[in-house]
Amino acid sequence: MINFDRKNSYGFEDLCRIVEILRAPGGCPWDMIQTHESIRRNFLEEAYEVCEAIDEQDTDHLCEELGDVMLQVVFHAGIEKDAGMFTVDDVCDGVCKKLIRRHPHVFADVQVADADEVLDNWEEIKKQERGQKDNASVLDSVARSLPALWRADKLLKKAGGFGADCWQQLDRLQASASAQPDEKNVGDLLFAAVALARQGGVDPEDALNAACDRFIEEYRQREN
Repeated sequence: MINFDRKNSYGFEDLCRIVEILRAPGGCPWDMIQTHESIRRNFLEEAYEVCEAIDEQDTDHLCEELGDVMLQVVFHAGIEKDAGMFTVDDVCDGVCKKLIRRHPHVFADVQVADADEVLDNWEEIKKQERGQKDNASVLDSVARSLPALWRADKLLKKAGGFGADCWQQLDRLQASASAQPDEKNVGDLLFAAVALARQGGVDPEDALNAACDRFIEEYRQREN
């Protein structure tokens, strides 16, 4: 049994200490053998559960799920600490410095007119940080692990006007996909649908989720 002081209330340092105990010799056999890869899906699932709590407008649920995401951050940082690469303090240091750099209108003397200009400055500073000299390299920076609809939406956003006319080809793409429903034709049709969603200011992921909900309700009614 580990000697650990019980408290009525715990803070961030306590969380870090608990994870350290769990991963140390004599701790939890499961926690000790985990890797970034073995718990990768856990991180994604916890992030989606945060989003679900937001959609439900359930603050108690949100508090719990944010804690689960925080646990994932501390756990991954703990793996790297054990490997001698970085610590959770390095993670905090990095994000603090990033926030200061990307908010020169707050921490320096840059003037901005509105929130849109803030976002424009943010993207420009990010390009400079990553040494991105053209838009193609900006597109490469969009995470491949994003849900495909969100990834397409973000690619189109970063590409500016390029590809925005895909929606005009919907009839042709739909005919091609109907005649030959292979990966390329169906993929092109879905990408064009995302472009159409952007034109209407619609989040494609939200739109498809709403369509799924309608399908479930229609199926239930038909079954009844």
